[in-house]
Amino acid sequence: MALPTSFWLFLSFSLWYCNALALATTTHGPPTTPFLFPETKSTVVPNPARFFSSHLLSSPLPTNSFFQNFVVSNGDDHEYIHPYLIKSNSSSLSFSYPFLLSNSSMVQQIFVPDLTITSLNKTTPSAILNKRHRISSFSDLSVTLDLPSNNLRFYLVRGSPFLTCKAITRSTYLSISTIHDILSFSSDASLTKHIIKLNNSQTWLLYTSAPIRFTHSVSQITSREFSGVIRIAILPNSERKYEAVLDKYSSCYPISGDAKLSEPFRLEYKWEKKGRGKLLLLAHPLHRQLLSGNIVLEGFKYKSIDGDLVGVIGDSWVLKLEPIPVTWHSIAGIRKEHFPEIVSALRKDVDTLTTISTPSSYFYGKEVARAARLALIAEEVGYPKAIPVVAKFLKNAVQPWLDGNYSRNGFLYERKWGGLVTKLGSTSSTEDFGFGIYHDHHFHLGYFVYAIAVLAKIDPASGRQYKPQAYSLMADYMNVGLGSYSYSYYPQVRCFDPWKLHSWAAGLQNYTDGRNQESTSEAVNAYYSAALLGLAYKDNHLKRIGSTLAALEILSAQTWWHVREGNDMYGKEFSRKNRLVGILWANMRDTKLWFAPAEWTACRLGIQVLPMTPITEILFSNAEFARDVVNWALPSLSLSGLSGRWKDFVYALEGTYNYTSAIAKTRKLTEHDDGSTLANLLWWIYSQER
Repeated sequence: MALPTSFWLFLSFSLWYCNALALATTTHGPPTTPFLFPETKSTVVPNPARFFSSHLLSSPLPTNSFFQNFVVSNGDDHEYIHPYLIKSNSSSLSFSYPFLLSNSSMVQQIFVPDLTITSLNKTTPSAILNKRHRISSFSDLSVTLDLPSNNLRFYLVRGSPFLTCKAITRSTYLSISTIHDILSFSSDASLTKHIIKLNNSQTWLLYTSAPIRFTHSVSQITSREFSGVIRIAILPNSERKYEAVLDKYSSCYPISGDAKLSEPFRLEYKWEKKGRGKLLLLAHPLHRQLLSGNIVLEGFKYKSIDGDLVGVIGDSWVLKLEPIPVTWHSIAGIRKEHFPEIVSALRKDVDTLTTISTPSSYFYGKEVARAARLALIAEEVGYPKAIPVVAKFLKNAVQPWLDGNYSRNGFLYERKWGGLVTKLGSTSSTEDFGFGIYHDHHFHLGYFVYAIAVLAKIDPASGRQYKPQAYSLMADYMNVGLGSYSYSYYPQVRCFDPWKLHSWAAGLQNYTDGRNQESTSEAVNAYYSAALLGLAYKDNHLKRIGSTLAALEILSAQTWWHVREGNDMYGKEFSRKNRLVGILWANMRDTKLWFAPAEWTACRLGIQVLPMTPITEILFSNAEFARDVVNWALPSLSLSGLSGRWKDFVYALEGTYNYTSAIAKTRKLTEHDDGSTLANLLWWIYSQER
């Protein structure tokens, strides 16, 4: 007898439900099968096959990397690979030891093609068909760039004082040209060391792995047939000891480098090297602060927009940093006498929770995170009535995005580069602030991850239901060392730069000054939110990774975005006029913001503070610096056109050193930022009372 159709439908549903329940009730570590959002074919992302070798195309590719200009648009904008600016085209590679321009509004390294390397070989027919450079491999700390039409391969390793080039095939005829005049060219007796003196006062050292004879004119140096490796380094100082150091370490060269988060608050670098002897690389100021155990050549320095780079010996480094607390609630607590005022504001803020009207992934994320803050404040100040209201709101608000049922927008997956885009962003490179071309992923998704982490804390059943989606959102921007979640759907740490030790926000778009990031505080929030997700799901491994990246992002903000009086890294005029960088580029420091002119200093303050959470206290732990920033920003609040909503963040920062004044000003506010509330602002300022 045939069973009725209804029985088979019931059986199918039961099996599906049991499988889903088994996945949802896994409470330790991420599920083994990832949740994949609906797939789309984006019409706006560039084709990676233009510049990446074919064997790399089957895996997710970097979208915010230090070499992104090499693989978008025409691939011919320069990138800063410490200590050189490097520019590639189809047949040559130019590099510059940049000089720095600095004034009160901007600091920028200027690219001049000091030397250009190519070959004089006859181009093969196959190379004529593809007159582009190719990325044949890449890693955390390096990229290998090939010029197929000229038989040349470049190992571009970050922090190497040498540019390393290899002739891919035998019988290569090298050409090194310059826009300057060559004053002299000389070779030693072995014909493996050569000295180039230019009329701009630069001296370059050229080392070859085999003897080679060159001839030169006033602007070009050419070789006979050559097979092997050449290394070129500028002599940054005329002192003899600099040349001796470069001589000593010229025979050992790195070809790739990896960064590993092996333990909490510890980052390890390991380079693959070839040749003889020990490896010489350069460390920037934050490396130097965290470096443990290596020989450091303090007197061997190269200049950089990021501060002096110093020589370090060794093919592995260990960076150690102090742990930071990752907590749901304020770090030091709030005195109970302040609870009634906070609860009064909390009631009103909870009562205003309503359907979110914006389809923007950024502003929607800010609003759900804003609501989630209310539940945690309610926990801390003893107002439990608010918690189920917030939980219901959060579930209703995030469910359409996570289920793929939000008709106005939503998260989709695209395979060309390997990552999430939005429905709106999949057909427009400007919608959602460029999320569809991989701009700002950690900003947008960090807010959603924060909200889901809080939802999982206050409503465990919903947390279990949405755990796969939560991990997928997090892994899109923080797929590193996550065990079963280091699957092939997302690239390694999409936004975080393991060499600079902070994130980049710009995605698949070429910029003359490289990658950029505006809001360090939202970057910190992304990794803090991932750590909270680990707390919510009792995933200590995720908590440790998120905490470590948050700590590094904070140190980077304090090193490069926070401009302290008397610290002239960016020049005296810039440091005298500014307390915060607006947009930090790989190759520039700008006082403007994407949305505001430089004189709106309160906006610059706000974008480096929002959202206000417990981790903000670590970001601005220096009360004297906070005072300087507030005094610098306060006058701009009276400027025409500047919204009063930015007062939230100015008063919040004032609360770190004068909470009484900050509270008095806060009580007079009539509007707040769309990611802030009166309850949150009161909570923050009272949490700073000492």
